Amino acid sequence: MKTSARPPHRGRGHRRTCVAGAALIAALLGATACESDGDDGANGSATTDRPSASTPAEPGASSSAEPDAKTPAATGGPGPATSRGTGSTEPGGSSGATRTGGDRGGTAAAKACAPDALAVSATKEPADSKEARHLLLTVQNAGDTACELYHYPRVRLGADARTTVPVIPDSDPDPGVPVTIAPGEEAYAALLVSGGARDEYEATSLTLSLQGPEPGSGAGGPIDVPMPVQTLYADDGQLVTHWTTASGLALDFIMSR
Repeated sequence: MKTSARPPHRGRGHRRTCVAGAALIAALLGATACESDGDDGANGSATTDRPSASTPAEPGASSSAEPDAKTPAATGGPGPATSRGTGSTEPGGSSGATRTGGDRGGTAAAKACAPDALAVSATKEPADSKEARHLLLTVQNAGDTACELYHYPRVRLGADARTTVPVIPDSDPDPGVPVTIAPGEEAYAALLVSGGARDEYEATSLTLSLQGPEPGSGAGGPIDVPMPVQTLYADDGQLVTHWTTASGLALDFIMSR
């Protein structure tokens, strides 16, 4: 009679052992998971949505307060006053006295030339000419300060002259602006003694008077000018130019006449 081998029978004790082992494994896995969560918190790797004290609560917010635009700077006191239009940064700054360019106008401090502060002369032009028809009148500032000459000299040829010599209107390159001469400097006017054979007469004296700022106004009495020749032969065509510091410019207006 053949008998078959049967697997050994496992009883209830064996089933309990397996259940206990499975429970132990589950407990170990749970403990490992708890330790992993604890490490994350200790290492500070976890993120949070709450703003910290050093982090702005909203994007673009500043952590430091901006000073009020209306509040003065911490140093205190008003800044330098700025003068409008001049760019000056000094209190009450101004652009200073106005000066005109070149030899005309000078400074606001210059006054009208006084007759007793001028040295006056008259010379023939050209110097070797036989007739004294063209004269150059020269005034030199013999004073200590700059002074101004206005318009043109009021010239009289001869003691019996009925009127002063007419001026050449376009001989003033800068109308209305006086000529300023510093101490030692000169100014000029050109004089045409005779313009043709019209009512010619003899003149043995020559005087000039200065004008003030207003045309035709006087600035002192007549100045006797030394004669370049003993007698001048003048006529009704005589003319004079405005004052200038360029002698050649003045002579240009009369030499072709």
